[in-house]
Amino acid sequence: MLILLFRTFKSALIVLSVIPLGVVGASIALWLTGNTLSFVAVVGLIALAGIEVKNTILLVDFTNQLREQGKTLEDAIREAGKIRFLPIVLTSRTAISRILPIAVSTNPLISPLAILLIGGLITSTLLS
Repeated sequence: MLILLFRTFKSALIVLSVIPLGVVGASIALWLTGNTLSFVAVVGLIALAGIEVKNTILLVDFTNQLREQGKTLEDAIREAGKIRFLPIVLTSRTAISRILPIAVSTNPLISPLAILLIGGLITSTLLS
């Protein structure tokens, strides 16, 4: 679907390359809190990948639009990063603030999912 959206394999690969950044943060968050990778946590990984891909699509699509306007690759990346940074951070911050009560709850079933999402969102937002 991403190849159809961007019409290039390179852009789709760039979008998908951000997923490991979130998985690393999610794994670290689970490890720090002493939780394991349960079935519910794996569902959280799928949700995390969706949020990461959405954020990266915003950046890559806007960069491609700037390139079509005649900007160089470096200038397009810088401008896209400046303009799209706030919406991406606000999306991640909103998601984190809404699932934080679930993460600090004592429910052993759903708490790892929230912890995984928070750790993955923090690392993927900062590193991407």
